[in-house]
Amino acid sequence: MDAETAGSPTAPADPDGHLPGTRDAGVGQLGPTGRPLPVFPEPAPLAAHGPARIIAMCNQKGGVGKTTTTINLGAALAEYGRKVLLVDFDPQGALSVGLGIATHQLDVTVYNLLTERGHDIRDVIQTTRVPGLDVVPANIDLSAAEVQLVGEVAREQILARVLRPVLDDYDVILVDCQPSLGLLTVNALTAAHGVIIPLECEFFAMRGVALLVETIEKITDRLNPRLTIDGILATMYDGRTLHSREVVASVVEHFDDRVFHTVISRTVKFPDATLAAEPITTYDATHKGAGAYRQLARELIARGGAA
Repeated sequence: MDAETAGSPTAPADPDGHLPGTRDAGVGQLGPTGRPLPVFPEPAPLAAHGPARIIAMCNQKGGVGKTTTTINLGAALAEYGRKVLLVDFDPQGALSVGLGIATHQLDVTVYNLLTERGHDIRDVIQTTRVPGLDVVPANIDLSAAEVQLVGEVAREQILARVLRPVLDDYDVILVDCQPSLGLLTVNALTAAHGVIIPLECEFFAMRGVALLVETIEKITDRLNPRLTIDGILATMYDGRTLHSREVVASVVEHFDDRVFHTVISRTVKFPDATLAAEPITTYDATHKGAGAYRQLARELIARGGAA
């Protein structure tokens, strides 16, 4: 077996990262994960909004696509008529900046909601240029929150308390976690109903997933019995390389149905959209990256992970 096909479930992918036959894949055709790719139907409109299902976007490794996925999955869900709230829970504030918010000019952010009484989350929420997509912004102030929350009673449940007043206003709340397993991430997992784990398609990124799953199981046992893993999402995929294909095959072998059928390919359009401060679904609506996040939104809804 040659280097191009070893470890791959099908023949090599085309230059756009599609495996042969998967552009319009349906039942019986293999997707990039090596499994038959189901057809995920367009979701039906909702008769009413709320209560929200909270999903934590979590991986303790940085640079795996958490923020990109939070923004673009949220935008895709909003396109399908869902009311979506994004919570920037990373002191870097990348999600806020990626949606055009001048974080250095903010007087009140998620940090104040966590550490101070008397704030109304509705006053902190900002709308975006995407209809149905709102955001709770963050900036560097959030880096002080972990130290300040350590002495609080029920410190793991503070984010859940902060979000409670707006649960009925939204269908999905996506929390973009920082790349660590500290108290902020524990807060997100305690508040959440589900977790999406973005996983970069390279072997070093896989090493931390077992630790993260172990942490999620501990939180499920001790703090939040409703918490489930909605799925592991392969990101930065390049189907032309043996390495990407072998990583995806290994993840599927270890986690089986927990791995989303949808795979997010590597493309320069994602950083381009970030620079333009908008989701790829509006920056380049017909690009395959936009189509991948729309498919992820449909798959998440089909799995019961969103309304």
